[in-house]
Amino acid sequence: MLEAMIRIASEAATLVERVYRTPFQVDFKGPRDPVTEADRQANELICERLAAEFPGVPIVAEESEPSRFEGFRDAQQVFFVDPVDGTNEFVERNDEFVVMIGFVDGPHATHGVIHAPVPGVAWAGSSLTPAIEIDRDGARSPLRVSEIGTLASSRVVSSRSHRSARLERVLNDLGVREIVARGSAGLKGAEVARGKAELYLAPHYAGKRWDACASDALVKAAGGRVTDAYGDVLDYRAESLSNDRGLVATNARIHEAVLEQLARHRAATAQA
Repeated sequence: MLEAMIRIASEAATLVERVYRTPFQVDFKGPRDPVTEADRQANELICERLAAEFPGVPIVAEESEPSRFEGFRDAQQVFFVDPVDGTNEFVERNDEFVVMIGFVDGPHATHGVIHAPVPGVAWAGSSLTPAIEIDRDGARSPLRVSEIGTLASSRVVSSRSHRSARLERVLNDLGVREIVARGSAGLKGAEVARGKAELYLAPHYAGKRWDACASDALVKAAGGRVTDAYGDVLDYRAESLSNDRGLVATNARIHEAVLEQLARHRAATAQA
């Protein structure tokens, strides 16, 4: 399954990069929610390929009509697809966007592939196989989270496009060594998986389930841990597709310390 996901994500990434090099049109699904032909075309390509390879498995994809995956919560296995994660970055042409395919078996995200079209690098992992990085030439190397064990020595990746005063206060209260802005959620998850950051934090809202699934599986395959901001695993069959309880992806060593800081911050905010 993981090899098929890697192959399909690569094909979609080629399509996305091709559109990226053209004067594409930008439409809007809502305020600050752009969509392009790259999103739509990659969505269709991925869904068609997955349906052919894994018939009967629901595919919850960002640009698909909800009727196409109606009833997915009753299925044992589900794909979650974000054809262009970081469309704002795609539109701004800063290269920080990815293709993401995640897979859920039972209650857990078990397989994830994140492919960055511009550098041509992919990251993949599953509960059955160690996480790997695949370069543009196809060479593979292992991925592993860092061994840093304190917040004071940690690096955090957080949103570039969705900053707020509330987010800045949480980040500053962590007392970490460095805070780095990155575009797509997938890139932030990959930074943790490859040991370039110890924490990816979205304390209040972290997009939709398709923004989280691939990173969830990848970070865990690399030895890390992923929960919501309250310490619970992500529920991919919840009534809402929104990650409205936030997201915390770490190298596992600092995870409890991050959750404790978030709990203190919520308590202080409630008393204010």
